[in-house]
Amino acid sequence: MFTAELDQTIAALASAPGSSGRGIVRVSGIDAVSMVSPVFDFLDATAGSAYRRCGCLRIPGFPPIAADAWVWPTSRSYTGEPMVELHLAGSSPLLERVQETLFQQGVRPARAGEFTLRSFLAGRMDLTQAEAVLGVIDADDHEELTTALNQLAGGLSGKLLQLRRDLLELLADLEAGLDFVEEDIEFVSRREVMRRLQNGIGVVRALEQQADDRMTSVGQLRVVLAGLPNAGKSTLFNALTGSDDAIVSSIAGTTRDYIVAKVDCGELTVELIDTAGLDLSDSGIDVFAQQFRSDQVVEADVVLWCSAMDSEPALRSVDQLQFEKVMASNACVLRVGTRGDLGGDDDCRDDPGDSVHRGSGDDTLISSSGIRSPASLVVSALLGAGLDDLRRQIAVTLSERSQGERQFVGSTVARSRDSLRRSCESLQCASEAADARLGDEIVALETRAAIESLGEIVGAVYTDDLLDQIFSRFCIGK
Repeated sequence: MFTAELDQTIAALASAPGSSGRGIVRVSGIDAVSMVSPVFDFLDATAGSAYRRCGCLRIPGFPPIAADAWVWPTSRSYTGEPMVELHLAGSSPLLERVQETLFQQGVRPARAGEFTLRSFLAGRMDLTQAEAVLGVIDADDHEELTTALNQLAGGLSGKLLQLRRDLLELLADLEAGLDFVEEDIEFVSRREVMRRLQNGIGVVRALEQQADDRMTSVGQLRVVLAGLPNAGKSTLFNALTGSDDAIVSSIAGTTRDYIVAKVDCGELTVELIDTAGLDLSDSGIDVFAQQFRSDQVVEADVVLWCSAMDSEPALRSVDQLQFEKVMASNACVLRVGTRGDLGGDDDCRDDPGDSVHRGSGDDTLISSSGIRSPASLVVSALLGAGLDDLRRQIAVTLSERSQGERQFVGSTVARSRDSLRRSCESLQCASEAADARLGDEIVALETRAAIESLGEIVGAVYTDDLLDQIFSRFCIGK
């Protein structure tokens, strides 16, 4: 661990590598301004607030280089210490030469995540916000970026810090009562103790549930194509991905394996998975393919159930039955009428046992068994009709599902679940002890344990090994 070297001045490239219109070299440390001054004129280390200087860099072997210096000479910077950013033309050789010159002045190359680590240790952000910085960098889609930005703004730590303050106040009242137990002075009533503990349990349990939901959705969002054999799944897969990866044939059961590709649906990027059609015969499609299909349907974020618009009436009833089984499994299902160019005026709603419920502007399919499905969509992969609507509906459905799931950055969830569980258990024990009147010392002991567990999440309690584990995942310059 490099905490022993945090008094040294560090520098690194803070912009993306490669050529660009502008590159940024960031320098941070108690001597940042004085170490940059030999290569950039007119920097004032005694200024009381941030400022910008337009000037020239003097780099050996180069003519004067036009650059801007953004200077934070006090602790009111990102890292909580004096910091300078040099903004200049984004030429890779030039940026490398600027860094080499600074290193010759005694500046040390920054390690991965060291700028954010210094910000955390200086109290400029807590540990969940530091992890959110990494979440912003690694975000794969708009939803992940929004989650990370909300966490960076204190959306998660605000709840945790407020709860921790409330519990610290409760602990202070309990321990004050213990100090004056012989005088029979009551600093906080039994009812108030129970109320505050139950409030804490409610907050932690809600965060636990959000963490559990987030763990099930960590990773690439998965959209699975399912349906009867020869329902047009592979053709739809090729149309959505713009490829010919899936084998298309009029022979039922052609797809015996699975294919995965990434598809853009608005601001979301999803994994689209084409699976084998549901085998209803005794001969059976490959057992492995069928098992994979079942597993993927269960684990999918969204299932696209493909119902062929030109199927025979006998197959329609079978399709309806299997569709309802998928709906009953609590999967999130969008029903898609495929081969819309061959289905005439029919659509997925034409089964005799189906009716259309119209309300709030949406068409909702209700089967004879009373199971509701989302609004049906009709597409023609051959003509490209309805594909944009399908992509939009996938994005809307995933966004609505993830509103309650993505309250945490994935790395924060993985680190915090055990701390949340232990905090909840301690608060529950404290509540039970208070209710049974086992003594304020027991209630205080369990409350303190809950506070320590919450402190682990926000970083009020940490170890060097934990910081190593978190910040080693950052890139240089962040």
